[in-house]
Amino acid sequence: MTAATEWRDYLPRIERLAARFGLEFHPVDFEAVPATFMMEIAVYGLPVRMPHWSFGVRYISQLIQHRMGHSRIFEVVFPGNPGRAYLAAGNGLAENLLVLAHVLGHADFSRNNMLFRRSQEQVGMQIVERAASHAQQIARAIEEHGAERVEAVLDAALALEQHIDVDQPLVRPPYPEYAISPAALADDDFRRRYAALDPDPGDQHSLLRKRAPVPPFPEKDLLWFIAHYAPELEGWERDVFLAVREESTYFYPVFATQIMNEGWASYWHARLLRESDFLPQDLYVDAIKCHSDVVRPVASGEQVALSVNPYHLGFSMWEKVVEKDGLEAARRMMCEEDDFSFVRNRLTPELAEELGLFRYEAESHGGIRVVERELPKLHDALLAPKYNFGAPRVAALHVHVDGTLEMQHDHETDGRGLDLERARRVLEYVHRVWRRPVKLHTVGPTGQPIEVTQS
Repeated sequence: MTAATEWRDYLPRIERLAARFGLEFHPVDFEAVPATFMMEIAVYGLPVRMPHWSFGVRYISQLIQHRMGHSRIFEVVFPGNPGRAYLAAGNGLAENLLVLAHVLGHADFSRNNMLFRRSQEQVGMQIVERAASHAQQIARAIEEHGAERVEAVLDAALALEQHIDVDQPLVRPPYPEYAISPAALADDDFRRRYAALDPDPGDQHSLLRKRAPVPPFPEKDLLWFIAHYAPELEGWERDVFLAVREESTYFYPVFATQIMNEGWASYWHARLLRESDFLPQDLYVDAIKCHSDVVRPVASGEQVALSVNPYHLGFSMWEKVVEKDGLEAARRMMCEEDDFSFVRNRLTPELAEELGLFRYEAESHGGIRVVERELPKLHDALLAPKYNFGAPRVAALHVHVDGTLEMQHDHETDGRGLDLERARRVLEYVHRVWRRPVKLHTVGPTGQPIEVTQS
């Protein structure tokens, strides 16, 4: 047996140790794959995914980073039942032992955290198979309608992939056709059922019902909205939008719990390695060295919170939580929270100081001074890129009689304007599938109102 496959002998013992410490996880299928395939998985987000040129651009960027020594991927894991974990074939035995324990921490997190549970209840537990089905769906569409038409639809859908409403269910009913009248709001089952019947032609009151506006409220779920209300979208095009929306719903918990999730997996790989008395001493030492590389702080130049390594921050926070409140309390937090509550509630001034997360700058005489020590500002710096799935807050506001789609950027909540060049490009993609004029209200760099249009 070679070092490349020897890790499989240790896997059952690490799984039993994890279960003894209370980790609860679905079975995980582990597979060692070449580095090029590992990069493809990391770029596409899934082992098999719908084809699109943007993934190729990301792959080239990842490949350049890898060849410059700035990026190395040890593993990629996908929650589910069973979960799937891909290990880089070039990993050494010590690296793979750390990865096995790390993945089991992820599997415990994804089975028990509320965001992951909700996502899996809606999307299902076999996301890899679902994504492969979507890829086949796209391939059939290309055969039937041509690559150019399919690419235009994917351009628009993937440009909006972050624009989902995570508070809405994956399967949503359509908007009501008519505005709700006061009578329909009567707190009486019979009256509600009666109001829902087809109107009597002789009932003049019914004829006065008003059609509900579309949308009846600012709609943040742009993928869902376009899929259901674009005037001329064909069935296969709607299916593409809904497939992208389904995959985005799957990815949201990964995005919203990165610090917690990577920290939890790092805490458990360190603890399980310490408790693995079946490991030879030299192998244990090598694995712990790998741990030090994974959770080292990352900062360059002026120290800024945004340059922090999420593995390092999450690992340090979980260590403090377990030390102060115990493992049972830590598990409750793991189940119930996301990065927003975890960072705001658990990143204390003392820990921020210890980790060097406050902003510093060098003085002319060689000393170092603290530029910013306000904890709320540090929290905001860490969390701001995570709000609204990392996308600007844009909602569909109104569809006019001529089919013009009017959208509004919530710049007050975002606290900034849009990158206008990118906004024009995205709006052009949207216009291709909406096939009516599209306009977007936002603000410029100095706060002046700006209307971006495509017609």
